[in-house]
Amino acid sequence: MMFLDIFTIFPQMFEGPLSCGVTNTAKEKGIIDIRIWNLRDFTDDPHKKVDDSPYGGGPGMVLKPEPIFRGVKSVSDSMAKVILLSPRGTLYTQEIAHQLSCESHLIFICGRYQGVDDRVREALVDMELSIGNYVLAGGELACMVIVESLARLLPGVLKNPESLASDSFGYLDSPLYTRPREFEGMCVPEVLASGHHQKIEHWKSTKRKKWTQSIK
Repeated sequence: MMFLDIFTIFPQMFEGPLSCGVTNTAKEKGIIDIRIWNLRDFTDDPHKKVDDSPYGGGPGMVLKPEPIFRGVKSVSDSMAKVILLSPRGTLYTQEIAHQLSCESHLIFICGRYQGVDDRVREALVDMELSIGNYVLAGGELACMVIVESLARLLPGVLKNPESLASDSFGYLDSPLYTRPREFEGMCVPEVLASGHHQKIEHWKSTKRKKWTQSIK
């Protein structure tokens, strides 16, 4: 079983996404155990304050170190890998997904506001990840993306394990078609209905390479 601990100031954001699709399947099968923690529960402030203004000035607020340290240390063990979702992080890829899917315990820290106190990064974090070159309000959505990508890689989650085979080739999938064969004047390519497996595979391979190259 893979254990995931997620620290956030908006735990309610995870209720819907983690109760659907492959992530929910992984949970129901006992393949993955996900615990969502509210950072406000780890404060000693009567107002549950988790942020403060930055030293040296500047706009916005910064997540304080105390609740993050307390939270992470309360669930950490010798096998845990701590991941900070941050725009400064390494761009998340399928290769990283495969690497993380082999871990037994992952702890995610969802950044917010202008970021987190850098002492968190220095003392707690093993890896920083970003899901793209754009700005989000926090790390929650990025965390959901990563969790789903990991869940589908775990043995026993997908009904058809062959669905994972194309992930390792580094190409986008070829165009997909289903019934009816003709719809509003548009027809399924003849080669796909030909039954000639070699020609079909050649067609798919060509399209995969073309589509992948077009976005690079």
